[in-house]
Amino acid sequence: MELRVLRYFYMVAREENITRAAQLLHVTQPTLSRQLMGLEEELGAVLFHRSSHRITLTEDGMLLKRRAQELLELADKTQREFQSREELAGEIAIGCGETRNMARLADLMASFQREHPLMQFRIYSATADEVKERMENGLLDMGLLMLPVDISRYHTVPMPYRERWCALVREDCPLAELPQATPQDLLPYPLILSWREQVNEQVREWFGECFAQAKVAARYNLVTNTAIMVKHRVGVALCFDLGTTYYDSLGLAWKKEQARSRAVEQFIAHVRNAAT
Repeated sequence: MELRVLRYFYMVAREENITRAAQLLHVTQPTLSRQLMGLEEELGAVLFHRSSHRITLTEDGMLLKRRAQELLELADKTQREFQSREELAGEIAIGCGETRNMARLADLMASFQREHPLMQFRIYSATADEVKERMENGLLDMGLLMLPVDISRYHTVPMPYRERWCALVREDCPLAELPQATPQDLLPYPLILSWREQVNEQVREWFGECFAQAKVAARYNLVTNTAIMVKHRVGVALCFDLGTTYYDSLGLAWKKEQARSRAVEQFIAHVRNAAT
């Protein structure tokens, strides 16, 4: 499977229109159609449902689109790493959860770019589990991780801020008047919990036996949309309190045994020097 053909497929899958995709790719429509048919023949799968006005992905097509996006991102990232051999340039991809330590990471990025103006950063916002998966696949160089997470395969540099959990509620909710909430205080309310199973294990441990009485209304991965759900009375969200600091978070992590670009190595050194 050629990377060029995979790029053709991804563009068509994104645009859902062969004519528009051909224009963006600067190839003729017949050429693009032949490449797609050849890809389907190579894979032994039907990738598109075709109609006169648009095309949509089959189940196999949706799977290939996900894989194609990962492969193309990795190929583009590799190409950028080899673009400059003299002055430090390129891109460093970092995955981040929603944490106050993003402020410290942003300071480190800014000071690094002052020393190396051609450097760029790509930030991917997601949960620790998603960030770890993309680091394992080589799509991210580093990750700003929060506990609980297994770090046995990673080097880490601690970040200065500590996080605490809170119950995110509407201002008119009776819970808003409490200095702190107990499991019994939360039981009357529908809960919005994290997608992360390791986090939910801690939530169940905190609730104890009474967790069996709790009603889960929704699950989230990042807090921004969760706040909107709280505002519209979907439930009470258990999440990090981004306005204060309290409990330990983990820090910036990268894989122990992985080839890294010169730019990534120098940024790691920059982060370590700043931590001393």
